[in-house]
Amino acid sequence: MKAAHKISLTQKALPSGNIQVKFFIEDVKKPMYGYLLTNEPKPIGEIIAEIQERMQQRRMSLSGLNSFSLNNPVKDDHNFYLFSA
Repeated sequence: MKAAHKISLTQKALPSGNIQVKFFIEDVKKPMYGYLLTNEPKPIGEIIAEIQERMQQRRMSLSGLNSFSLNNPVKDDHNFYLFSA
């Protein structure tokens, strides 16, 4: 993800003790939003870095570059959801 995209987020404590992070990625061509579930509160910079890392992992898995890799099989990530706005 390019650094030019603006990411805004809000955090909400859940009854389970986890933190739900709702984020918006403002991009003229493809705006997106999503949710990230974390076990504990984290600094905003760390959350943004984690969102960018997970988006990069998803992009790699969708591009097919890891389709023949036995070392890093593609797994469903039930703590990260991304949608087109």
